[in-house]
Amino acid sequence: MKVVDHIEKSSGKTRFTFEILPPLKGQNIKSVFDSIDPLMEFKPPFIDVTYHREEYIYKDRGNGLLEKRIVKKRPGTVGICAAIQSKYKVDAVPHILCGGFTKEETENLLIDLDFLEINNIVALRGDAVKSENYFKPTIDGHSYANELVSQITNLNKGIYLDEEMLNPNPTNFCTGVAGYPEKHMEAPSIESDIHFLKKKIKAGANYVITQMFFDNKKFFSFEKKCREEGIKVPIIPGLKPISTLKQLNTIPHRFNVDLPEPLIKEIIKCKTKDGVRQVGIEWCIEQSKELKNFNVPFLHYYSMGKSDNIKKVARAIF
Repeated sequence: MKVVDHIEKSSGKTRFTFEILPPLKGQNIKSVFDSIDPLMEFKPPFIDVTYHREEYIYKDRGNGLLEKRIVKKRPGTVGICAAIQSKYKVDAVPHILCGGFTKEETENLLIDLDFLEINNIVALRGDAVKSENYFKPTIDGHSYANELVSQITNLNKGIYLDEEMLNPNPTNFCTGVAGYPEKHMEAPSIESDIHFLKKKIKAGANYVITQMFFDNKKFFSFEKKCREEGIKVPIIPGLKPISTLKQLNTIPHRFNVDLPEPLIKEIIKCKTKDGVRQVGIEWCIEQSKELKNFNVPFLHYYSMGKSDNIKKVARAIF
């Protein structure tokens, strides 16, 4: 079932969903199932699976020579999605990126997903490769997420890259895109960011899922501005409970979000790791309650491979 159909079926009731990371290369599917199993009691209609870009590493070959290698540390997104749908009988939502793919490779990936009856996807530009400061598109790849959405929309119409195909079968994808309540780190303003979000919707995106945020006022303001700009598709808030003291620095740096001062002060007061974790859980519970009262379609949690704190939040809400 498509994400938008799940929303319609819920009849205004807020439901629980979450997102997982593929395991590091060399691990097996059991680690994925171990992170999913504790959360299935909350009956998620779908589970998102992220996709991680390739990285460049340099091997010292002696005599001052370095060999550049491309590695993918967290492969397996498509296989994990197929395994989730088979084992849990819920929809899996793979994230697909512009970065690292040509248009031909993207089309082949979409065909694989169609064959596996994976009909929901989140289309993202993706970040820059870790060793680079700015995003660089792959040669003959997409530069922006709206271009990727357009390719998906074309496939849904039976329009493939090979224009001479006879009687091509259309796909049936439901496409989500990212929204940023505190704007994308590369956007000059929130208004500019929403302008480009509209381009993704115009290209055929069916819903928006937001970057994590810790101040609900940021989400409410973002949602209001989107509606004022004519964006009518569902907007799903993304949440994450803070779990370590280090995340006071790493989360703002990595995701370009602000942390509310009351949350910061409560975490700094903590004397133990468990205390920090509990503050993060309690803050996320209060966020979730307010958003649920706002009648958001889903509360979408970023698990980052850890499910115990998400489970405690969900138990308090659902």
